[in-house]
Amino acid sequence: MNKRYSIFIIPIFIISHLLILNMCFYLLIKDNYWNFQSVIVYNLGWLYLSLVFKIYKIRRFSKLSIVMFNFLKHAFVFSFLFFGYYGIRNKFINVEQNINVLFLTYSIQFIFTYLYIYALKKYRIEGGNIRKVIIIGENQSVDLLKDFFNKKAEYGYRYQGFFSDSNKKNKKNFLGKINDSFDYVIENKIDEIYCSISSLTPEMAEKIVDFGDNNLVHVKFVPDATKMLHKTVLEYYDYIPILSRRILPFDNSFNKGLKRLFDILFSLAVIVFVLSWLIPILAILIKLESKGKVFFKQTRDGLNGSTFECYKFRSMKVNNDSDLKQATRGDARITKIGNFMRKTSIDELPQFFNVLKGDMSIVGPRPHMVRQTKEYSKTVNKYMVRHFVKPGITGLAQVRGYRGEIETKHDIDNRVRLDIFYIENWSFLLDLKIILLTITNAIEGEDKAY
Repeated sequence: MNKRYSIFIIPIFIISHLLILNMCFYLLIKDNYWNFQSVIVYNLGWLYLSLVFKIYKIRRFSKLSIVMFNFLKHAFVFSFLFFGYYGIRNKFINVEQNINVLFLTYSIQFIFTYLYIYALKKYRIEGGNIRKVIIIGENQSVDLLKDFFNKKAEYGYRYQGFFSDSNKKNKKNFLGKINDSFDYVIENKIDEIYCSISSLTPEMAEKIVDFGDNNLVHVKFVPDATKMLHKTVLEYYDYIPILSRRILPFDNSFNKGLKRLFDILFSLAVIVFVLSWLIPILAILIKLESKGKVFFKQTRDGLNGSTFECYKFRSMKVNNDSDLKQATRGDARITKIGNFMRKTSIDELPQFFNVLKGDMSIVGPRPHMVRQTKEYSKTVNKYMVRHFVKPGITGLAQVRGYRGEIETKHDIDNRVRLDIFYIENWSFLLDLKIILLTITNAIEGEDKAY
C-alpha cells in the first residue's frame, strides 16, 4: 500500500464493520432482521453513531486504546437503539438471544479493529504507507517531536532532518538554512513540514504556508511547550479569528465530582482490604529494624499553594535532615525494610488516608517538599501550574519514568511538562491507565529514591 492508497484505509474499515454487522444479524436473527426497513435503520443508525463517537476518525498518531474505547462507547449506545427498534417491531423479545447476537457482533468487530490497526502499524514499520517529514526551526517540543518520529516507526513518519538558521552544522540530521528547505522539499518529495513557531518570523511563516499550499505539502506548527500554559481553541466572531483559553477538564464540576467519588471509593477499598492487615505486619518489621514511629509525616505543597501533612511508612532511620535533604540512591539513612518498601512503592500506601481526607487524589502531580517548591518555582518555568489540581499518589510523570530522585534540570522540566499535559488532558480513562501502569511498575520493583 503506497501513499495514494491511504484514502482507502478508513472506507475499508467502515465497510468491514457494516459487513460484519449485517452478516451476524442476517445469520442469527434473520426472520426479524432481513427486511428493507430494518436494514436501513440499523445501518444508518450505526453510521450516525459512528459520526457522533468519531470511531472512524483515526489519525496516524491516534492511540489504539482511545480508538477501542470510542468503539465500546459506540457499541453501548447502539445496543439501546437496537433493543428500542426491535421492541417496537416485535411483540416478543428474546433478550438473552439478542444480547448474545450483539456480543458476538461486537466481539468480531472489536477483534477485526484491533488486528486491522495492528497490521497497519506493522506495515508502516516495514516501510509502507509512510509520510516523509522535515522540521524547520528548533525548540524543546521540536526535540521531543524528533524523538517521536525516530522511535515510533509504527505511525509511518520518516524524519529526514531539520533546517535552522542557527549554526547547527555539527548537529545530527542538520540539512541547511531555512531557505534551503524549499528546494529540498520538492526534490525529495516531502509530505509534511513541521515548523517551530518560536524560530520563525511572521513573514517566514507566511512564506512557508504559501509554499506548502502551492506544492500540496502539509505545513504544521509546533509551539514551544515551555512557553505554553493552556490549550487554546480557535473561535470566530463573525469572520474574525479569536484564540481563547480552552476550558480545562477540571473546570467542569462533573469531572471534579467523578474524580472525587472515585478517589473516595478506591481509597476506602485499599484501606479496608489492604492496609487493615498490612499496617500491623509492616509496623512490626519497621520497629524491629530501627527505633522511631511507624508512620512518617512531612509537610508538602498541595492544591492552590496550601500545605498538608503527607503520610508514608517510615523507610529511614530517624534523622534531622528529612525535610532538607532529598533521598538519593544508596542513601545510608534508608533501612533494609525501607529499601524494599521504596522499590515496590509500599511506603506510599498511607497516602490513601490523605486521599480520603481530601488533601490528595490518587492520580495527579506528585507533591514536593516545601523547600523544593520554593526552589523550583524560581528556576522552572510554569512549575506552579501543577498546583492547580490536587497532588496525587502517582502521576503521568511517574509512569513515564520521571520518578524518584531529581538529578538534573532535565528531570524536573520533563516532570512539569508531563504534569501540565495531564492537567490539560485529564480523562477518567487516563487515570485508570496511569493506575494500571503504576501497579505494573510496582510489581516489577522499579527502583525509586523518594
